[in-house]
Amino acid sequence: MVKIFIEEFKYFLVIILAVLIGSSEANGCDLFEGNWIIDNSYPLYDSKACPFIRREFDCIKFGRTNLDYLKYRWQPSNGCVLPRFDGKGFLEKFRGKKIMYIGDSLSLNIYESLLCLLHAAVPEAKYNQVILRENVTVTFLDYGVEIVLFHSNLLVDIEVEKIGRVLKLDSIRDGQIWKNFDLLIFNTWLWYTRRPPGQQWDFVEYNGKILKDMDRVEAFRVGLKTWVKWVETDVDTTKTKVFFQGTSPAHYHGSEWGEPAVNSCLNETTPVNGSTYPSGLPIPVNIVKEELKNMSKPIVNLLDITKLSQLRKDGHPSIYNGNHGLDCTHWCIGGVPDTWNQILYASLL
Repeated sequence: MVKIFIEEFKYFLVIILAVLIGSSEANGCDLFEGNWIIDNSYPLYDSKACPFIRREFDCIKFGRTNLDYLKYRWQPSNGCVLPRFDGKGFLEKFRGKKIMYIGDSLSLNIYESLLCLLHAAVPEAKYNQVILRENVTVTFLDYGVEIVLFHSNLLVDIEVEKIGRVLKLDSIRDGQIWKNFDLLIFNTWLWYTRRPPGQQWDFVEYNGKILKDMDRVEAFRVGLKTWVKWVETDVDTTKTKVFFQGTSPAHYHGSEWGEPAVNSCLNETTPVNGSTYPSGLPIPVNIVKEELKNMSKPIVNLLDITKLSQLRKDGHPSIYNGNHGLDCTHWCIGGVPDTWNQILYASLL
């Protein structure tokens, strides 16, 4: 009886917080503005107990001893209330539904964070995991919730033709799969900037012409326009909720956060003080906002995590990862991506 009362009280509390969030937003509150504060009730879970973390993001397993990065909580400004992530509430909300994260390895970052958050909430719940090449499907069987990672670095297509690999900026064939899900969270940018040997294409097809290359920022803009058009024409947004995950920043140049003598995130143990980042926002941020603003209807929600993540120079794996390289691009799990999912969940309430 006591357990039932506690569960009902928790559910009631979440509803109250959701109302407060709505009230705050009505008063101009922005969940993406704020600062990081120490909270000794964090982290939200023990990463050592999570079975879903890949070696690239498993910082504690690979030797990180300073764990202060796990103790920071995002505090929105202007009286916003960001509720603590409720894993059971999330699973109940999406009972019998399908969720898909689509994008590059930063989508993998937020995807595995969500799986850890949910597993921590229902550690005894049965689940099934299927890995097919770079795509992953985890189903929480007790709830019928299917959560998929669909690997797509650029969102638009790359096809192998006689001349080589062709980046087709006006084509999204995988959209036939994506549109069948109830919640979609997209992400792209990083791979548009890659040069050989990491570049994934040999030619670019744009506006009916084959090009050897083109300005990468413009290629990103064109690819994003194609994606926007696909959402507007192919996705039934009365049934499917669509998010675009904002650009995730890297921390290789200390001059960007006011420490010009620092050349990586190695040995960074605290966030940037305050709520602003000295170097400003990266190029793709305004492009994304502009293209979403130009949509015929506001049917895409922006998970605008860039600025809050810029402040977390301490949250990367650095050398504490299974690949044994210096990584100031991705994020430790647990860590910063948990906050991305926390804001995602708050946006769904």
